Amino acid sequence: MATRNHNLSKFDAPLPSAADMRFGIVVAEWNREVTEALLEGAVRTLRAAGCSDLNIQIKYVPGTFELALGAQFFAEYTDVDAVIVLGCVVQGDTRHFDFICQGVTQGITQLQLQWNMPVAFGVLTVNDMQQALDRCGGRLGNKGDEAAATAIIMVRLRVERDPAPPDREPDRRNIN
Repeated sequence: MATRNHNLSKFDAPLPSAADMRFGIVVAEWNREVTEALLEGAVRTLRAAGCSDLNIQIKYVPGTFELALGAQFFAEYTDVDAVIVLGCVVQGDTRHFDFICQGVTQGITQLQLQWNMPVAFGVLTVNDMQQALDRCGGRLGNKGDEAAATAIIMVRLRVERDPAPPDREPDRRNIN
């Protein structure tokens, strides 16, 4: 969705309760000022929807390109209902921007289809740092809020399609 006239932190309808949901959040360390602000927004939105801090796991990866594998680790080794990936890629003078953006987008798409698990895409792909700051809590809201809301809505959609509760025994291979 274009954010030109849209505040990423405002939703058209109230979010479903996230009280019984578990989330993994993978945060890129690159452009940390931006990604930490995205993380604050995501956690704030999850809490506001009733998610307990005990049901939010946060892990860091070096950069945006590594988000897909970090999310896959959550899918493989934990019992989260959804993963939120948070990153920021700023356009530079080379094609590196294109390769990173394409790689993470394809990786996240493939991951959620392969694992049948919502993976919310909270990755900023911007032309300059000001655009990133506008979208991580600035004048256009916070993409972290939007990513968390997407994760909640997608988990609710999956639960509505499959009313049998998933097995909630802890996985002994937990990455904590």
